[in-house]
Amino acid sequence: MLAMSDINCIKHLRNKKGLSITKIKETLGINWRTAKKYADEDQLPKSKIKKSKGMMHSEKWGEIVSDWLFEDSKLKKKLRRTKKQIFKDLQDLGFKGSYRTVCYFITDWENSHNEELDKGHERLEHPPSEAQVDFGVMEVVKDGEFVDTHALVMSYPYSNAGFAIPLPSENQECFLEGLKLLFKQSGGVPRKIRLII
Repeated sequence: MLAMSDINCIKHLRNKKGLSITKIKETLGINWRTAKKYADEDQLPKSKIKKSKGMMHSEKWGEIVSDWLFEDSKLKKKLRRTKKQIFKDLQDLGFKGSYRTVCYFITDWENSHNEELDKGHERLEHPPSEAQVDFGVMEVVKDGEFVDTHALVMSYPYSNAGFAIPLPSENQECFLEGLKLLFKQSGGVPRKIRLII
């Protein structure tokens, strides 16, 4: 019996990389029939809900969750549904499965749709006393409404410390004034600053 991570790897090689069954067999060193079984099987679990009034009819609950996760992936992280919210919404549609089943499905979906794994990122080394500075956008409450505002963010990746200053714009004047405020806020000036542009 293969682990879920191995099964996801087989599906990824087949569906994302377009490898043949034989190539997957050779790459992973597994039996051809095993590679065929998992590469071509239905990726979404089927709902075991019977047809009845107010129930999920013939749709697969996995497809519904996949759609929600895909929609949420375009939103800011704090605006996305949590696993508990997804489970509650499924129950409202008549889902009778367990919370754990939904969590496993969501985790598998996130692992198989994480594009950053395919980009070959390199881990950066950050020595002590080195800072990283970048402009960003943060959500604040202004006059009782949520609005996005510019912010200059300085982080010390070695220690995971970070500081932020809201600013009216992203220009040189705001940058220099923001740096002064960040140095004051952090209690010192770093030896090196990496600017993220």
